[in-house]
Amino acid sequence: MDYDKMLADHRKNDADLTVAVRPVPWEEAPRFGIMNTDMNNRILEFQEKPAEPKSNLASMGIYIFDWPLLRQTLIEDAQDENSEHDFGKNIIPTLLDQKKRLFAYNFNGYWKDVGTVDSLWEANMDLINHNDQLDLGDKEWKIYTADIPTLPQYVSRTGKVEHCYINQGAVIRGHVKDSVLFNGVTIDEGAEVNESVLMPGTVVEKGAKVYRAIVAEKVKIGANAVVGSPDSKKIELVAADVKGEE
Repeated sequence: MDYDKMLADHRKNDADLTVAVRPVPWEEAPRFGIMNTDMNNRILEFQEKPAEPKSNLASMGIYIFDWPLLRQTLIEDAQDENSEHDFGKNIIPTLLDQKKRLFAYNFNGYWKDVGTVDSLWEANMDLINHNDQLDLGDKEWKIYTADIPTLPQYVSRTGKVEHCYINQGAVIRGHVKDSVLFNGVTIDEGAEVNESVLMPGTVVEKGAKVYRAIVAEKVKIGANAVVGSPDSKKIELVAADVKGEE
């Protein structure tokens, strides 16, 4: 997101608060702050994660506030023993009750809320599937990350990589396809990883198979173990070591 455009919209509307928004599927709306607006995008109503949403216009959790107003509101909220001290549950509803000028900024670019296992997996798959709205190679919009001092990737003669993002320090002796591997991941000979996201330091031992999964940092998948299924619609979350066959 180019925040300059959102800031220009905020100033044009003489807003006290501008909330970045975009429509979400109706079935996902209860996971978000949901609002109704008028024809000028002024926010008329805000519901935080409603069980029965009145619209599917969702907050992206990106705000531009008038600073003096925000500061005063936070000070008052901190003194309220009944408050949950939450932007969606308390701060925004308070400003609406005070008839402040709250506006929605409609964002049409790439955005993914990664608050669920499925959405985190989908965001990583978007990287390798070259979503038109998500270009890591865009020289006009660089993405900066920490540079980890480690060895480069290594693919052995037995290793095979198809359609993947592979980070520094990965050692691949098995077969990896349609996956994202973070730094320091090891895939041993005879192992298979397909449509999966492997966090830093993950080890997949000989003969193990990992399908449609997110594997947490430094988890070890034991020899000949099987995680997930290539035909499953469910994304497996692996947060602890998986014992292999003896």
